[in-house]
Amino acid sequence: MSEAGYHIAILGATGAVGNRILEQLEQSTIPVKSVKLLASERSVGKQLNFKGEPISVELAEPDAFEGIDIVLASAGGSVSAELAPEAVKRGAVVVDNSSYWRMDERVPLVVPEVNPEALRQHQGIIANPNCSTIQMVVALKPIQDQFGLNQVIVSTYQAASGAGQSAIDEVIAEAQAYIDGDRAIMNDDAHILPVKGDVKHYPLAFNLLAQIDVFEDEGYTHEEYKMIEETKKIMLGDPKATAIKVTATTVRVPVIIGHGESVYFEVADKSATRESVQAAFAGADGVVLQDDPDHQIYPQPLLAEGSRDTFVGRVRRDLENEGAFHAWIVSDNLLKGAAWNTVEIAEQLVKDDLVHVPEQASWK
Repeated sequence: MSEAGYHIAILGATGAVGNRILEQLEQSTIPVKSVKLLASERSVGKQLNFKGEPISVELAEPDAFEGIDIVLASAGGSVSAELAPEAVKRGAVVVDNSSYWRMDERVPLVVPEVNPEALRQHQGIIANPNCSTIQMVVALKPIQDQFGLNQVIVSTYQAASGAGQSAIDEVIAEAQAYIDGDRAIMNDDAHILPVKGDVKHYPLAFNLLAQIDVFEDEGYTHEEYKMIEETKKIMLGDPKATAIKVTATTVRVPVIIGHGESVYFEVADKSATRESVQAAFAGADGVVLQDDPDHQIYPQPLLAEGSRDTFVGRVRRDLENEGAFHAWIVSDNLLKGAAWNTVEIAEQLVKDDLVHVPEQASWK
């Protein structure tokens, strides 16, 4: 870092998350000396603004990281696999938003409200978790701390934006076709979801798709395994830990921005009450309790859009199982689920004076 601040690069700057990373960086506490915007060849020369000043997008290549202190990356797994080690070789610390590095044992998987201490073990690359995992662990951290956590069963209601801008465009086009009464066009327009590279595609407009990512062992999707293993790595330090049982069902819904999650959780402290659990949520960093059934107040994706917070409501004890509770959790998947958590990690690195690559770091 120079005396005036940090030199920051945003990798994948022209994407939906990259744009939001730039906005969140502008509002962050990080002292910024310079910003470099990096993307693929087709975006070179485009201009984006940072604090009112236009910045031209440059080509994402290894030498572009010379002189950079922090890289905030959201360019996809293959790009991060290639370029993150190159950035580290040149002395930069990389906060990566793709899934590529999350399960690498050398790489901390971090949500600052949950496990900031994991950053102290970084070797130059830090992974940002899956969007659906982030909001759940932010909400469950105070429960784990105060009551102990034995089991989590989550069903997600994930927005189209989690699959990128093309999925947003597709569901809007499908909705218009449905409104116009042309079901044939609606079905013919499905090319992205549930998985772009899979064999079949289905419309999301006025529909629900019980598949996010490809199917794997035991009938689970890759997204479901990500939630299971990431939750354990973040909360227990080991993706295969058994101290907390985690099960997930992930569903894509026709919402543009904002994931919802219905979460069942069992606590170790059987004296926990609905009121004490609500109080734990209300007192947690990054959590907003919206739970007033008498006045129909509960979290909604439309109301969460644009916020960095995670919203929790519909808190109630399970009537059949002692020490078990239910909650409804909502967050903006493009902000807390991606861009803001990425920048927040960088803020924590700066705060803890961890913006340096350890001498023993080796990425081959």
